[in-house]
Amino acid sequence: MALIAGCSLIAAGRATAQTFTVLHSFTATDPNTRANSDGADPYAALIISGNTLYGTAVSGGSSGHGTVFALNTDGTGFTNLHSFTSGSDGGLPYAGLILSGNTMYGTADGGGDSGGGTVFKINTDGSGFKTLYNFGPISTNALGVYTNSGGAIPLARLFLSGNTLYGTAAYGGSSGAGTVFAVATDGTGFTNLHTFTESSTNSSGVYTNSDGAYPDAGLILSGNTLYGTAQIGGSSGNGTVFSISLPRPRLTITFSGTYPVVSWPAIYSGQYLQYTTDALSPSAVWYNLPYLPIIVNGQIAVTGPSYLFLREHAAFRLYHD
Repeated sequence: MALIAGCSLIAAGRATAQTFTVLHSFTATDPNTRANSDGADPYAALIISGNTLYGTAVSGGSSGHGTVFALNTDGTGFTNLHSFTSGSDGGLPYAGLILSGNTMYGTADGGGDSGGGTVFKINTDGSGFKTLYNFGPISTNALGVYTNSGGAIPLARLFLSGNTLYGTAAYGGSSGAGTVFAVATDGTGFTNLHTFTESSTNSSGVYTNSDGAYPDAGLILSGNTLYGTAQIGGSSGNGTVFSISLPRPRLTITFSGTYPVVSWPAIYSGQYLQYTTDALSPSAVWYNLPYLPIIVNGQIAVTGPSYLFLREHAAFRLYHD
């Protein structure tokens, strides 16, 4: 008896070739002004909402100082939403955008009232452009480094938490080595969270310091801690990874008639106001105050019930997840 072995091949599904598609080619620019109709030199990553892509171009536009643009994911409907002038609106937007609702936020690394760049917002339809913050003014120290109080030349994408934008400025600050900053989405409450220290040159000709220098990347936030990187500096001069614990905000209590109004700086968004009527007890139970906050003059304010202040050991605190 002969045994006959058979072998059959099952054809796998045929692989589909990948399709590369150019959705938009930016037009030629004027050789003298770098101006055009749509922008040029897009450096940053896009964002997407629905079927629409949004981005920035560093140069081009009607003044040659960059644009914010939108186009559909199939390449149709390209729209120049804003052409930067390097005036009060800023210019040269190297960083990408972030989106909250119908509002986009970004940075421009040049222009503004003092030439140190801007933080801006713009609606997805191109309306409502507003400069939220102007970096500067800047001056040059004895080492030829740009210095100021709040930072200058922001190159990175912002990070949004609640009503607060967090970012880095690659230069500026008192030492010229850059800063980490926060500002509310309405432009109030700008805070310099950290100024990177001055660098010195070691025996190998490398710039070193204690914390890093020239942070040109964005931040992330976990709980109450920001994380980021600095391009150079540190003990060997090759850069650092850093964290910043955000300080607890100070609560202010005023009264509207008999009602207590508890407020704190608007950059500390994403926080819940809690109360207890037994503050002296180590096992005090804290409750969320069920009242909607409002923003007044750069402060988040919550009006509480008057009966809380009739309790001898009542207290408030902020809490975040």
